[in-house]
This record gives sequence, structure tokens and C-alpha cells, in this order.
Amino acid sequence: MGYAKERKKLEKLSEKTNELQHFDSANLAVITDIFEQYSHTIRILKNKDTATFNDLYLNELQAVKTAKTALKVSEEVDRQIHFMAYKEVLSDAITKTIQATLEVA
Repeated sequence: MGYAKERKKLEKLSEKTNELQHFDSANLAVITDIFEQYSHTIRILKNKDTATFNDLYLNELQAVKTAKTALKVSEEVDRQIHFMAYKEVLSDAITKTIQATLEVA
């Protein structure tokens, strides 16, 4: 199965994620879009190869959702900290998914 298309999308998402440095409304919109695209891509990969991508779908996606929720419910003074944690968890999930696509290709 070809994973090059999804891997390319994930690599672009990884680059966008790494560019985010601070919490503001513009970066929040960007990271929300990245999350939605990652979520969609990991579902596609899980449907193509459940054995390889199911754990990433269940565990990594859930970790990203948890970090997103923590940011959403955080106090204003803690938003930068939670934003960076969300960014790191999302970046880690994307990197693990890219690595998985390379291993099965």
C-alpha cells in the first residue's frame, strides 16, 4: 500500500507545528487546523492498515485530544504552558505516525 501521500501531508503538518512558538488566537486557529488534518489522516491510515495504525489512532490521538482539552479549560495565565504542551504532544504524534508510514512502506 502506498503511504507517500499521507506521509507528505504529515510532514507538512509537522513543519507547521514546529513553527508555532506562542499562544495567540492566530496560532490557536493554526494548531486547531493541524489537529483536524492529523485526525483525518490517522483515520485514513487506520482504515488502510488497522494492524499498524490502530495503536497510534487510539493512543496518540487520545493524548492529543487530552492536551487540547487541557488547553481549552486552562486559565488565561496558564494558556502558554498548555499551548506548548499541546504543540509537543501533537508534534510527537505526527512524528510517530510518519515513522510508522516509513516502516510499512
